[in-house]
Amino acid sequence: MTLLNLYCLFHLNLNYSAIEAAQRPLVIKKCYWPLLKLFADHDIPVGIEMTGYTLEEILRIDPSWVAEFKKLVRRGTAELVGSGYSQVIGPLVPAKVIDWNLKLGMATYEKILGIRPKIALVNEMAYSAGLIEHYLLHGYQGIVMDWSNPKSLHPEWPETWRYFPQRAVGPQGETIPAIWSDSIAFQKFQRYTHGDYTLEEYATYLRSHQGKGRRFFPLYTNDAEIFDFRPGRYEAEAKLSKTSEWIRMGELFHFLKEHRGIKFVLPAEALKGLASKNGGHRIHLESPQQPIPVKKQEKYNITRWAITGRDDRGINTACWRISDALKHSTSATERDWKELCYLWSSDFRTHITKKRWDVFHKRLLAFEKRIAPSMKKSHETRLSKNIPSMIHRTFDGRYLTLTSQKLQISLDCRKGLAIRSLCFKYVSKRPLLGTLAHGYFDPINMGADYFSGHLVFEMPGAPKITDLSSVQPEILWDHRDKKLLIRADIPSPLGIIRKCVEISPANAAISLSYELLWKEVPLGSLRLGAVTVNPESFESKTLFYRTHNGGSTMETFRINGKKINHGAPSSFLVSAQHGLGMTNGILEIGDRRQFIRIAIDKAKSSLIGMIVFEEVKPSYFFRAIFSAREFDETSRLNRAISLKNPVPLTCSITLSAHSSD
Repeated sequence: MTLLNLYCLFHLNLNYSAIEAAQRPLVIKKCYWPLLKLFADHDIPVGIEMTGYTLEEILRIDPSWVAEFKKLVRRGTAELVGSGYSQVIGPLVPAKVIDWNLKLGMATYEKILGIRPKIALVNEMAYSAGLIEHYLLHGYQGIVMDWSNPKSLHPEWPETWRYFPQRAVGPQGETIPAIWSDSIAFQKFQRYTHGDYTLEEYATYLRSHQGKGRRFFPLYTNDAEIFDFRPGRYEAEAKLSKTSEWIRMGELFHFLKEHRGIKFVLPAEALKGLASKNGGHRIHLESPQQPIPVKKQEKYNITRWAITGRDDRGINTACWRISDALKHSTSATERDWKELCYLWSSDFRTHITKKRWDVFHKRLLAFEKRIAPSMKKSHETRLSKNIPSMIHRTFDGRYLTLTSQKLQISLDCRKGLAIRSLCFKYVSKRPLLGTLAHGYFDPINMGADYFSGHLVFEMPGAPKITDLSSVQPEILWDHRDKKLLIRADIPSPLGIIRKCVEISPANAAISLSYELLWKEVPLGSLRLGAVTVNPESFESKTLFYRTHNGGSTMETFRINGKKINHGAPSSFLVSAQHGLGMTNGILEIGDRRQFIRIAIDKAKSSLIGMIVFEEVKPSYFFRAIFSAREFDETSRLNRAISLKNPVPLTCSITLSAHSSD
């Protein structure tokens, strides 16, 4: 017998970036009411996902909609799918914020609807293995996640697995069932309702997913606000036709209900497929090449909520400062955490309108001022040119070499204090990182200098800006913090790049800090703090990187010779493909014997990490780099930003090394 079990999941979001607050009653009228009526009239089960915030807003604007939804749930026609209080991008925020978001969301569902949802939609389907612990902790029995992107990097998965739930595996071996969404499927559904396909053309597509036995397939798993309404995100949005798109949808459902080989089920019913021979397999949705998979095509990736938009880096940095303050506060309230979850919503980081941005920005600034006021230093840093004898200096006209008991670093003064070599003597006799000079690699396409500790800013259609200029650094000793400072002001077409290398002999660490004294940071890609691994110091077959992406446990990614380039552009419009949340501020790269620990302060500047790896004769190229800005279709140049620290943009990176034992 052939049976295709179809499920629908509509994502309701009144905080949708491009929808003005005044339009919310219209969205409920044109989108949310027709949704309930359509599935009730056709007696077809439907999953409806919404955040706690959206549910509160619907209740405030139109309580009768909430009452009707509750009726459909009791009747078994509708199912609530959860997500959290706000549409927070989990792999980019601290674990404690994720827990608060899920806790507050569940409390809102119970208070207004008297329901605890069984399954959750991963927000924007931005997934990391570290999220699993949170969903399990808050009682979820399954998650809804995109199939196509994880599958693209797991060719070993049989195609038949897409029709059954599988078990996603977390960093400590914990698992949660994953019910699939399908980006192509929901885009096909949208195009049919918008009139791009005939009913027969769309039916032909659906038939291609039928097979022997029982299968589960996501007919639709995306936004509700795009039917008979246009949010205005894109100039190329489909025009509204005279025929209601809900009517076209109804015609499709009527046609499908008459088909013997098709049955409609609630999303949670797909969990029954775990018992199938094709279901319930333990799989890792993440991969070294794609540590945080999301939905849709490559242009839609984690950078769009981290470092693009109007000022994602600035507002995320403010949220990190607030989070740190709440975490250490003895008087933080549930209301404070709720406000932070709201402010960390993804919708303020993409296609937000200017009017909504201004309201949001003012609200964020006021909350930060109350929760995390700036603290002026109570003392002046004491600096002098009297360098203690425990640090030995040599300078040959180009390379400044500084040696202490535990460290030796050589800085290239003709290349903006780029790190020529850095040796942590207590771990290895060889430098673990530095510069791979031109000619190190055989292939002509790798014929360049690969520096460490430098900055590169690239704008579309313009020459790149770097800090690789000749400098005469100032060398000072900080008597209070017991560290050596090597600093220089480096001119650039946009203004001064103030760079400082700090050496802390006591804790054997090196810090790099960058301060951009620019009037503005234009649209472009700003990457800094590169850590270029010395291939002669690490064993290629055991290389790894690890970090936190929203979880309390580090996620480890084994390189295994895979080609990785998180910072590669996906198009002329999108400057990067992937990134690392680094939600505990740490990235470690190394092998079975030793590793380099790279620490950043997210409350100073909310950078994301990127990994590059490629096997290149005679060995390999392995690098970590950090991005303060990328660009995509959501990017806007905002000259009116008044948050702390946006200009000058300040970033710092601290390097240390450790034995893997």
